[in-house]
Amino acid sequence: MPTILVIASREDWPTDRVVKTLTDRGADVFRMDAEGFPQRLTLGGRIDDDSGWTGPLWSPYRRLDLADVAAVYYRTPKPFRIPDGMSGPERRFAAAQARSGLGGIIAALNCRWVSHPSAMSRAEYKPVQLDVARRSGLVIPPTLITNSPDAVRSFAADMPGPLICKPVASPVLIEGDELKTVYTCRLSEEDLVDLRGIDTTAHLFQAWVPKAHEVRLTVVGGQQFAAEIHAGNADAYIDWRSDYASLTYRTCEVPNDVAQGVERYMQALDLRFAALDFIVSASGDWTFLEANPCGQWDWIQHRTGHPIAEAIADELQGVTA
Repeated sequence: MPTILVIASREDWPTDRVVKTLTDRGADVFRMDAEGFPQRLTLGGRIDDDSGWTGPLWSPYRRLDLADVAAVYYRTPKPFRIPDGMSGPERRFAAAQARSGLGGIIAALNCRWVSHPSAMSRAEYKPVQLDVARRSGLVIPPTLITNSPDAVRSFAADMPGPLICKPVASPVLIEGDELKTVYTCRLSEEDLVDLRGIDTTAHLFQAWVPKAHEVRLTVVGGQQFAAEIHAGNADAYIDWRSDYASLTYRTCEVPNDVAQGVERYMQALDLRFAALDFIVSASGDWTFLEANPCGQWDWIQHRTGHPIAEAIADELQGVTA
């Protein structure tokens, strides 16, 4: 029977909500995490002139025929877990073979995707996001990516107001046993005097955009779920991720021009899911900041009632909203 393949970390609890929604509807779901291969997952993929990839993929608990996959929900699986006893070079070689073998077969499946990993990989780049958003008709803040202190000062001189600095890639790092997050920082004139360390890697600077609030816009297929995010203190006003406890939420409508721009953005990047962040000014103007093709959404559903898990299930089952 048609099966929905779910690829996600076993600890990803938002995926649990999607799987439950699908199974409550009677859908057949095969859930896996890439770390199960090759020790707890076995692959027998085959292709010939008469058909695409067929054959079994099985665990100690379930068995899937690749030919039965009607849709794939792809969300942050863990790395392959290679058996112990190999040298470092052998482990890297084995992991590369697993990625090209199992990963390649899954990527070749001709079915509905939310979203395809190749599309998600490209869409993760902030420089790509900003350019596609601009070409899609969305307003973006003036942005500089550089490792030159002089370029930062020149950019600041061109801007009528302050700058912010934020990571170009993931803001999360692990140092020792501690998980750390690098939040958006609003720069003062004193910060621009001493820019030591800028030359060590790429940094992203943007013009500061005054805001009434921000909006997290979760897009699933053709559906858009918008939630205002109101900061409860000065730190959260600069970066709301710094203090979730201070935040309040309210559902809102998306202006037509923004909604149409977002549709063009999603089409250009071939995405069926994304979590987009906007600044909304006191006059109601929306400015695009960034979009995560694998962004978190469950807490927004919990705080607003937006039926995001149900929309993901609809998209996987080909249900028209």
